Amino acid sequence: MKRRRLLQSGSVVLLLGIQELARGATILAVRVWPAPDYSRVTIESDQQLKTTQLFVSNPPRLAVDIEGVELNPALRELVAKVRPDDPNIAGIRVGQFAPTVVRLVVDLKQPIAPQVFTLAPVAAYQHRLVFDLYPTQALDPLEALIAERLRDEAAAHPRAPASQPAAKDPLGELIAQHARKPASAASAAHPVAAAPAASAPVPVASKTDRLIIIALDPGHGGEDPGAIGPGGTREKDVVLSIAHRLRERINATSVNGNAMRAYLTRDADFFVPLHVRVQKARRVQADLFISIHADAFFTPRPQGASIFALSQGGASSTAARWMADKENRADQVGGLNVKAKDAQVRRALLDMSTTAQINDSLKLGGAMLGEIGRVGKLHKPRVEQASFAVLKAPDIPSVLVESAFISNPEEEAKLNSVAYQEQLADALMRGIERYFAKNPPLARNRVVS
Repeated sequence: MKRRRLLQSGSVVLLLGIQELARGATILAVRVWPAPDYSRVTIESDQQLKTTQLFVSNPPRLAVDIEGVELNPALRELVAKVRPDDPNIAGIRVGQFAPTVVRLVVDLKQPIAPQVFTLAPVAAYQHRLVFDLYPTQALDPLEALIAERLRDEAAAHPRAPASQPAAKDPLGELIAQHARKPASAASAAHPVAAAPAASAPVPVASKTDRLIIIALDPGHGGEDPGAIGPGGTREKDVVLSIAHRLRERINATSVNGNAMRAYLTRDADFFVPLHVRVQKARRVQADLFISIHADAFFTPRPQGASIFALSQGGASSTAARWMADKENRADQVGGLNVKAKDAQVRRALLDMSTTAQINDSLKLGGAMLGEIGRVGKLHKPRVEQASFAVLKAPDIPSVLVESAFISNPEEEAKLNSVAYQEQLADALMRGIERYFAKNPPLARNRVVS
């Protein structure tokens, strides 16, 4: 008798389980993050979603069937969330393909290499289904940076009359080197030069003319808001604003006659994995790497700005170790595709560091810290060190700037203040100039003669 009752109760449990599965997943939110690097579509649900996908190349579009769901208002919102200026997505169509299958078609503006993956619940997010849409023909960031600088030069210095000789372009050699294929060892060792005219003066070696590139890295972005202040201020927003202000100052500055140019690892609200931030800086051959953040703590009391450099050993303090651990978890919140093909490259890159890089980073951090102390409070009077993943470019002096404690209500108000953002950008710019005054940038191309 007892056995029969247990079997009957088990049947009830089984039936309830089937009904629960039949209900399917609930779509909680949809988001679209456009960027030149790639566009991301995120669908958040209360259960992990199962999908099948098909990419069609002509015309380019991605079709995704989402199983176990019904078309609801949240999914319909995807259609309206695509912006006209999205560089990759032309539009999104959704429809009920079968009783428990929703088909989503992403119409694309150019050939795309799509990545479709799921993310487990983390932070404020439940299950996420992610489509990352990468252009197959990615832009060359260094070429774009040089072209941007040339446009500014042309606007500032209109073409001279035909009777006057054209002014020498200090960026010409850099562009030529970037466009040329590498020469053979023999030709590189014994270049052929045209003989100078008899009446021409003997050339004298002068300084190296080249573009000095500063990589600015606004922390977090996209799915990862970073720290959130008591008034609702998101770290990812204020640090991007500070980076834009610092970019203006860098682009208007030169060092020993060499033009400077800022390169942002993200110039809008989208997610960039930590290792990609490092790769981007190396790809443009950056002279410096400056990651900009806004600190947070469990209580509202801590205040003041901090600067961190990499540590090959242990952290310089418990707080520095805690901060590095927190910042290194950004990939989990932002949504890293751990199955991507570059995972091995990522692990290798983040294992590299050099004593010389750390020494130069400490010099840069010290110069910047001294200037920041003139416009606000410092949390610590020295540059701290810890194992920040984003600072591990082995050949670029790299620092992480915590501009203020966003968890402190007074400092949150400062971070939202245009006046403070301007003062901080000025201080960081002065720190960069102080560093270069004692550590001139190394020659990247031949000595101009």
